[in-house]
Amino acid sequence: MHDCNFSQRKPCGVYANENDIRDYMAKKTKSDISIDEVGFAPEIADRKFQAIPIVSGGDEDELMEDVKLPEILPILTLRSSVLFPGAVTPITVGREKSIALVRAVNTGDGLLGAVLQRNAEIETPTPDDMYRIGTAARILKILEMPNGNLTVILSGLEKIEVGEYISTEPFFRAKVSTLLDSAPDKNNPEFNALVEAVRETALRIINISPNLPKEASFAIKNIDSHRGTINFICSNLEFSDDDRQSLLEAPGLMARSRKLLEILIREQQLLELKQQIQEKVKTEIDKEQRDYYLQQQMRTIQEELGEDSNSDIERLREAASKKKWKKEVAELFDKEIAKLERLNPAIAEYSIQVTYLQLMLDLPWDEVTKDNLDLTCARKQLDADHFGLEEVKERILEHLAVIKLKGDLKSPILCLYGPPGVGKTSLGKSVATALGRKFGRIALGGLHDEAEIRGHRRTYIGAMPGRVIETIKRCGSSNPVIILDEVDKMTVSNHGDPSSALLEVLDPEQNTTFHDNYLDTEYDLSKVLFIATANDIGSINPALRDRMELINISGYILEDKIQIAQNHLISKQIEAHGLKAEDMTLSDQTLTKIISEYTRESGVRSLDKHLAKIARHRAKNIAFEEEYTAEISATDIEKILGKPKFINDEYEIKDMVGVVTGLAWTAVGGDILYIESLLTPGKGKLSLTGNLGDVMKESATIAYEWVMAHHKELGIDPVLFEKNDLNIHVPEGAIPKDGPSAGITMITSIVSTYTGRKVAERIAMTGETTLRGRVTPIGGVKEKVLAAKRAGITTILLPEENRKDVEEINADYVKGITFHYVRTNEQVLELALQK
Repeated sequence: MHDCNFSQRKPCGVYANENDIRDYMAKKTKSDISIDEVGFAPEIADRKFQAIPIVSGGDEDELMEDVKLPEILPILTLRSSVLFPGAVTPITVGREKSIALVRAVNTGDGLLGAVLQRNAEIETPTPDDMYRIGTAARILKILEMPNGNLTVILSGLEKIEVGEYISTEPFFRAKVSTLLDSAPDKNNPEFNALVEAVRETALRIINISPNLPKEASFAIKNIDSHRGTINFICSNLEFSDDDRQSLLEAPGLMARSRKLLEILIREQQLLELKQQIQEKVKTEIDKEQRDYYLQQQMRTIQEELGEDSNSDIERLREAASKKKWKKEVAELFDKEIAKLERLNPAIAEYSIQVTYLQLMLDLPWDEVTKDNLDLTCARKQLDADHFGLEEVKERILEHLAVIKLKGDLKSPILCLYGPPGVGKTSLGKSVATALGRKFGRIALGGLHDEAEIRGHRRTYIGAMPGRVIETIKRCGSSNPVIILDEVDKMTVSNHGDPSSALLEVLDPEQNTTFHDNYLDTEYDLSKVLFIATANDIGSINPALRDRMELINISGYILEDKIQIAQNHLISKQIEAHGLKAEDMTLSDQTLTKIISEYTRESGVRSLDKHLAKIARHRAKNIAFEEEYTAEISATDIEKILGKPKFINDEYEIKDMVGVVTGLAWTAVGGDILYIESLLTPGKGKLSLTGNLGDVMKESATIAYEWVMAHHKELGIDPVLFEKNDLNIHVPEGAIPKDGPSAGITMITSIVSTYTGRKVAERIAMTGETTLRGRVTPIGGVKEKVLAAKRAGITTILLPEENRKDVEEINADYVKGITFHYVRTNEQVLELALQK
């Protein structure tokens, strides 16, 4: 059923002249107005104008019918739009309760209250669903519609406030009170200016709006009264119901005028913006049509010149006929090239489609290189390119051995992790050379967009395939060796999680049907040998880490670095700087000085940079024809590289009290650090310095509390705790430090300070402690042991549970080091402090 509503938003009359209307309305009564008279002014009844409501309201309210409203009125609910005082407007009535109200009122005095309901979707509103402010109106005419509805012509009288509802059946009846719309003096300059601004803005809106009849401008220009102008515009321009209700509720004409001007300006700005958009779109369409016509002319000219306009399509078909791909891929290609044939070469989608088909042709579908299965040759290649890395080499040779015996094997997913500069990335190229495969590299550091792995959908402008498909296309085979470099440095953003996208790539059970969003079909990655590299496996997504075979590549010892420099780095720098082998030689002793005094790293990257600097110096000697000796001596090293940057710190703490050597793990490998403690007069305060993290501060507190609790066993006078402050310091305060593994080192330092016992020479330790005095295991053992080896440490204390980690280290790396495995703090102090 229809609700009470303005009839298709088409009101029922047009102004001819306000004075004529004033006379016309004044002489009419309810009984002698016919439908024709209500619809149009007599002198223009034969003209086909759009219907606009007649609005009364002269300066002295002559057009307002002088009616005394009763205290109780029937309330007619309007589903949409608002009736204003002085407006003559038709509405459609369809609800049974509303039809009963109209028929009952029409048999009486014809007076009712028209009130807007708050939610137009409510079919059966209650008093709470209706606004409190409405308009008293008189029924002028009722028209029976063929569908059973009524069209009622209402004349707005006064604004009313609805009070208590007396009854709801058979229709609403409520107490009402009249609210007069007070108007300022007609000579008020502010009000006059406000009305004039409203009138001008409304005329501009009518002029640019395609939905408003132009006759409305004629009506507005011919209204003499301010009240009539305001109410006419409120009734007829396209406002929302909420805006109309707020205009009706405005207290007086001045407030209504201000509110109306705000709404009009907003609507004007919106219409002007729509108009600008439409003009811009029209301009773009005109340009596309022009380009199309020009392209058609170009095609005609090409045909006249004998040029083939379908050369792209024929070239793609010819290339496709030479491809050996699966039936499904061939069908997809045929489907996409058929789509290309239907496209106009002038539009952007044509070039996008050509690029996509070219990618399909460039991809090496089922095209593989033959593996080199000569295991002896593969071992020699790996040994020639990299010194050490035995575990990785063995794993590659195992893979080749299985392929040689079985003929087929899903490639493993290897993850090489360790400090920078140990050869993780360069190893991938060596593996590819040993296998006789193509090599590709994907840099994942800082990657934060999932589409970089899976590709973009072709619906996006500038779409392109993911890096995996792009790398395979560049390699030209389906079984390359691909390095996924820095897999631990991907980040999550609002563009997705790239590490999650890698789950499909690196799962041998899923990557046979890898789906790239741009390619939009399955591609088999199972033949690809993926080798990931990382510095810190702890930051890798656990699900991703579970799919990879982890191989630790720890740092090199001094002897390894000397061999790497002599066999690889020196010859590389000689070639890079245009030198000859006899121009520059370095002895093992000289290399030892460079490694120990100018580098502090697990890998050889910094060593390589220093050798490059030496090679540049020798190139300058030759270019300037200076005298030189081929052998680079220790004296030459200090002249070229400057004074040594690193000095063996262990000699500084010989026979010292309160200073203990600890072992630490860093992103670049292991390192040694010193824990210092000192007593000062005070009240037993503990202070910690050296840029320590929260975990390390907690370790210091635990160590201090344990020493205080065991002062009798340790032979410490308790008065020392009361009359002295203890400061624990870890040097190099600019470097942040954290972690629990310095627990036993701090206990040793504190006990040494309180007892005066010296720390044993060339001893280092690492381990976490508890308040019960138990030493618990730590991580990074291999890196820490190598750091101790570099620093000249001869004795290392480790937790008993880390014994297995030491056993996994190459025996050559720990040669000359004595290990003591401890379970309690007492064992640590027994070994670390001199008697």
